[in-house]
Amino acid sequence: MSGGDPDPELPQDTPVPQDISVPPGPDQPQDQPQDQPQDQPQEQVRQVPLEVPDAPDDWQRLDPRMLLVHPVRETVRFLPVLLGLLVAGTASGVRGWQLLGVLVPVVVGLLRYLTTSYRVTGGRVELRRGLLERHVLSTPIDRVRTVDLTAPPVHRLLGLVTIRVGTGTASTSEDEQLDLDGLPVERARRLCEELLRASPAAGAAGGAVAEAFGPGAHLAPPPPVLTFDPAWARFAPLTSTGVVITAGLLGAGAQLVDALGGLRRLDASSWADRVAGLSVVVAGVAGVLVLALATSVLAVGGYLVANWGFTLGHRDGAWHLRRGLLTTRETSLDDARLAGVTLGEPLGLRATGGGRLAAIVTGLGEGQESSSVLVPPAPRPVVEATARAVLGAAGPVDVPLRRHGPAATRRRWTRALGPALVLSAACLVLLPRSPWWALPAVLAPLAAAALAADRAGSLGHALSEGYVVSRSGSLYRRRDVLAVAAIIGWNVRATWFQRRAGLVTLVATTAGGRQSVTILDAPAADAVALALEATPDLVGPFLYDRPATGRSA
Repeated sequence: MSGGDPDPELPQDTPVPQDISVPPGPDQPQDQPQDQPQDQPQEQVRQVPLEVPDAPDDWQRLDPRMLLVHPVRETVRFLPVLLGLLVAGTASGVRGWQLLGVLVPVVVGLLRYLTTSYRVTGGRVELRRGLLERHVLSTPIDRVRTVDLTAPPVHRLLGLVTIRVGTGTASTSEDEQLDLDGLPVERARRLCEELLRASPAAGAAGGAVAEAFGPGAHLAPPPPVLTFDPAWARFAPLTSTGVVITAGLLGAGAQLVDALGGLRRLDASSWADRVAGLSVVVAGVAGVLVLALATSVLAVGGYLVANWGFTLGHRDGAWHLRRGLLTTRETSLDDARLAGVTLGEPLGLRATGGGRLAAIVTGLGEGQESSSVLVPPAPRPVVEATARAVLGAAGPVDVPLRRHGPAATRRRWTRALGPALVLSAACLVLLPRSPWWALPAVLAPLAAAALAADRAGSLGHALSEGYVVSRSGSLYRRRDVLAVAAIIGWNVRATWFQRRAGLVTLVATTAGGRQSVTILDAPAADAVALALEATPDLVGPFLYDRPATGRSA
């Protein structure tokens, strides 16, 4: 069951043909939704011929202090080439001429500044750059999803920030990102407010404030909803951050040592003699403890660097988030684009009473999670309180979920125990070769049973205060809360095994987050009833009357 409108045609301006990258259109109307599968890719930036009037007075350059940043940045990018020139010049006995190679990145940096300009005019924000090949990126202001202000250490030293205007494009190419790299802080904040103020939600919120408290009342920002507590860092070792950092450092270190010839000079026999007297168990336990300690320290350090100074507040129709120790980042999420939230509970965080919170923002997909984080790993009461504040309702967070019944429970157990029993049988076959095979033969079914029980207990759904709520998962349990107004279609899927059990997978499609909220293994009647109650105008036409059993899909 589905429905929807295609994106409207992009507007055309007047003469002077250029190739312009234009992000996709605004969110589709909700009165005619269309079916969007869960695995549908994000909208792509499209290259369309657009006529842009030549109005040089409208274009503005970035801050002149970027003349100090661009040459240094380009020199770092050219560093491998410069080192090669230096080594070649030294080996040939010719000195001095290789320093001319430094002029190339410096000139490239200067040209990057001189050929980059932007403007906000006619309801559009446009970025123009390039010397030999002019590239203009343009998007209507009403298609702006998020506005991120980022300040690396060099920018902070110079009093500059980078504005990234999020338009929902799935492309990760730098040429297709609308980044204004190098604006003074106050000027960037004013531009951020101007971009967000163009949305209907922001304008309505601003008008309500002015009407209630008089002109200028919006200038007094309300207190933040959430501020950072350093004690939250205790949850960092329970996430995958430390493992990723440790693996990256070990990989980079191994490559560096190998490049310097360290591995070839390593005397393996001498190390073998040194550890020969150690017990294998003691050596293994010591290695695991050292690795766990290093991973935990790196995880805590990465958590503090990324989230130091974290604040979340709401003003002028948008949620504003600020964080970062070395590189500060400010993100603004327009209320009109906020479709719901996701409460994530990885197994480690759930076991210690923690969780995290992310926003479901229309136009932002899974590859842009950093722009939708509302709460980093923190105590669960903090996460739930923030979710209530963002949603403006407590029901979707606290409502008891409707269970999916014994058929769904049996399906969870079958899917978990089946592979485990096959593994146990294979281990028993290998048992005569070594008694150690008895260990996985016993542990595999026990772990599968625990996983099945947890997954079965996690299944549930509800409809509360205008939000569809779905929960599932074990190793990573998530509670998705999606506004009914953001649902643009429904998919009902059922495998052969599900049909025999009377179960279906109900998918509410939306334009944000993972593009859908999935309700796993729900009884067919419950799934149809939920979709009909949430969106009767959308689902009703797809139902028909059965004399004996009532309405059916």
